[in-house]
Amino acid sequence: MADSRPNILFIMYDQLRFDYLSCAGHPHLHTPNFDRVAEMGVRFTNAYVQSPVCGASRMSFYTGRYASSHGAQWNGFPLRVGEQTLGDHLRKTGMDCWLIGKTHMKADAEGMARLGLASDSEIGARQAECGFDAWVRDDGLWAEGPDGFYDDKRSPYNEYLKSKGYPGHNPWADFANASLDGEDKATGWMFQNADKPANIREEDSETPWLTSEAIKFIDQATGPWCAHVSFIKPHWPYIVPAPYHNMFGQDHVPTAKRHAVERENPQPIYDAYMQNKIATAFQQDDVRHKVIPAYMGLIKQCDDQLGRLLTHLEETGQIDNTMIVLTSDHGDYLGDHWLGEKDLFHEQSVKVPMIIYDPRAAANVTRGQTCDALVEAIDLVPTFVETAGGKIPDHILEGRSLLPWLHGQKPDWRDFVVSEFDYSATPQAVKLGVEPRDARLFMIFDGRYKLIHAEGGFRPILFDLEADPDEFHDLVKGPDHTEQLAHLYELLAQWGRRMSQRVTKSEDDIKAMRGRSMRRGVLPFLMDGTEVPKELTAKYRGPSAKKYTDE
Repeated sequence: MADSRPNILFIMYDQLRFDYLSCAGHPHLHTPNFDRVAEMGVRFTNAYVQSPVCGASRMSFYTGRYASSHGAQWNGFPLRVGEQTLGDHLRKTGMDCWLIGKTHMKADAEGMARLGLASDSEIGARQAECGFDAWVRDDGLWAEGPDGFYDDKRSPYNEYLKSKGYPGHNPWADFANASLDGEDKATGWMFQNADKPANIREEDSETPWLTSEAIKFIDQATGPWCAHVSFIKPHWPYIVPAPYHNMFGQDHVPTAKRHAVERENPQPIYDAYMQNKIATAFQQDDVRHKVIPAYMGLIKQCDDQLGRLLTHLEETGQIDNTMIVLTSDHGDYLGDHWLGEKDLFHEQSVKVPMIIYDPRAAANVTRGQTCDALVEAIDLVPTFVETAGGKIPDHILEGRSLLPWLHGQKPDWRDFVVSEFDYSATPQAVKLGVEPRDARLFMIFDGRYKLIHAEGGFRPILFDLEADPDEFHDLVKGPDHTEQLAHLYELLAQWGRRMSQRVTKSEDDIKAMRGRSMRRGVLPFLMDGTEVPKELTAKYRGPSAKKYTDE
């Protein structure tokens, strides 16, 4: 009998803001293919990542667990050996799980060596690849400096460019991430070059290349499968090939969402971030006028390549048997709140697009709808496990399946979302004199009030998004808000008391254990045996085979 489970196309775009899609209301950027998937499925309007930095966020996406549960809280922090991931959970259901693109996974080499796991073995390779079978892994930043390459792995994309005739040992840096200034390279690392076209044929640039790899995978795959197609763009460097480099201009750059009041007596960690080199660059209008049109061009290219994927699924008859998920690992400040990049907890950074198309008839009732439930990135793993026909191991997975929302139900749902940020490896921690163990931030958002708690003795931050949707006014600087702070701190404490590390025994396992030792003859604390059923003492009653004492 044919397998009725849909395949899963899990697509992630790196650093894509939730509001830079036309279906989310962007006034200038038209993204018809993102919009089309939203019309086919459900767009979740309140989706939050569990950490606003690439590596930690992705490890939460892939494990279905909070950052403090899996422990890989910064880029380059290894995910410990034995942490179960999406691939581990799906294989138990008979579904393959493949990677096409980026993970930002750092393998726990010390743990693998301790357990004797060879990286070229099947188990070792999956441990090193975040539980995926790798069709092609490319983390995207093939930077090279005086001390060598930023990423010491082989670059599949560089090898592709060489096969297409691009010269040199690092054509990513020379062509995909560079334009021309006369006869000289104009590198994409410099914001002043963001409005120039990358010196590469558009079809050979990163997003079309990875789309082609996804199509190759789909064409040879036999189901059921999950494919994580993970694009590096629109993540910086902000440079894009023609014709996308000049589709947008300064007239399309919004006024930065920032307010002078944010710089008045700011919380010290926020202040340190407003003073870093990323923020000071994006505080310049000249930078924003160069970068944001390029960022929009990168998104437009992503949308066009999504159209390629959708067309291929249609033409091969797979659109009706493929769940499609579109999301991002975090956003991009782009100068809002006097900041650049991501890292902190304003909506521009911590909120992400999340669009899910479920092809099955049960989802017909919600097609084209939006859902404003508080959703977390960790909800995707249990969603996929349930889609694959498995039982959600809720003693391991801390997220919740989104299928009820997709199928028109109104489940009992969470009252708040959580995100965490470990900034211990950053210059800001050094500047503030904070020890690594104390360089941690926590966000609790209940749908109206957003609390940012800081370890290390710093005061919190509090926003009321109903009265102040732009998050300009930190209420902690104003009149007393004891009641709201107390409520949110109670939610934080409630979350902190969660059962997060008892991952080897499920609730059902524990219930089945109750009384088992008595049925195996362990009968302590009895007076005469009448306290328990007779069958439990049967092995200890009856005549003795022989008397050994003299009395």
